[in-house]
Amino acid sequence: MALSERQRVEVDNVNHPGRVRTVDAEMYKAMKLAFLKILPRTSPGLTATEIREGVIAHLPERLFSKGAKAGWWLKTVQLDLEAKGVVAREKTRPLRWHRQR
Repeated sequence: MALSERQRVEVDNVNHPGRVRTVDAEMYKAMKLAFLKILPRTSPGLTATEIREGVIAHLPERLFSKGAKAGWWLKTVQLDLEAKGVVAREKTRPLRWHRQR
């Protein structure tokens, strides 16, 4: 399937309310599943570094060859899920995230 024929999904950004972008649905879904799989349901959550290290093992190699582009997709999913209330950012240093639901 050509890139232009691939399905897209709308994502929000907690830092820019009301700004919606569309991204590749398959890449988004793969990262979302990996992200939610490793993210704890309670505080203390995981730091950005811990999340980045944790998701790699759960990403399909055919989409994220050796972790390529994982950082960008992780941040996109994290900001979208924060905006949708699925994950929460804790007020800690370093920042930590955990699942809301």
